[in-house]
Amino acid sequence: MTTEPDILDDLIDLSADEQTHPVLGRVFQAVLFDMDGTLIDSTLAVNRAWGQWANEIGMGSLFAGVEHGRPAREMVAALVPEELVESSIARVLELELTDTTGIVIKAGAAEMMAAIPEERRAIVTSATRDLCLTRLAAAGFEAPATVVTIEDSLKGKPAPDPFLDAADRLGVDPRQCLVIEDAPAGLTAGRGAGCATIGVVGTHAADDLDADLVVPSLDRLRIELHDHGVVVSLLPARD
Repeated sequence: MTTEPDILDDLIDLSADEQTHPVLGRVFQAVLFDMDGTLIDSTLAVNRAWGQWANEIGMGSLFAGVEHGRPAREMVAALVPEELVESSIARVLELELTDTTGIVIKAGAAEMMAAIPEERRAIVTSATRDLCLTRLAAAGFEAPATVVTIEDSLKGKPAPDPFLDAADRLGVDPRQCLVIEDAPAGLTAGRGAGCATIGVVGTHAADDLDADLVVPSLDRLRIELHDHGVVVSLLPARD
């Protein structure tokens, strides 16, 4: 297996003028972004909220930590008896809504989102709508018009439903969409929807991201507008 430094070195060495990669230089009808870990960094707040919940129910050190990118309900259901799922979900959400300290915009995220026309962009998140909007506001990130949350699809990531829903709302073919994600579950969902994928290193190492292209951060990407969509290119690494 290629080591993480080798993967990142390969990315950094790729010239923005060498549009030989299947994702780079391709015209996409829309770009579908994950939120937590991709557009904003909420990792510390998420870990604090879930850690407090785990302590409250007596799990303590037995709690292995948050599986970033996985719907909260699935994580809770795997940890507590069925009769405690609903109350646990409600408590985790309460803790997450009240702890927004340290949530910040990821490098390059606001600029990339702003460069894409409204009708060609969406956020697709495993968070609830209230939590999504709360975290975006805490980070000072302006939400696009199209936001698909865990409440909008019958199945969450890694099922493809959320990305299929986002493409449908934008009126575009999901096979002509680009998904940008930081988590394996989200990338699996994007591939399942037929979308091209870019993985962003952060909550997971490069080796864990099965994507068409993996980048160290969004500030390595540039958006250009074309008549029928948007094109992504790779910027040179900064010295």
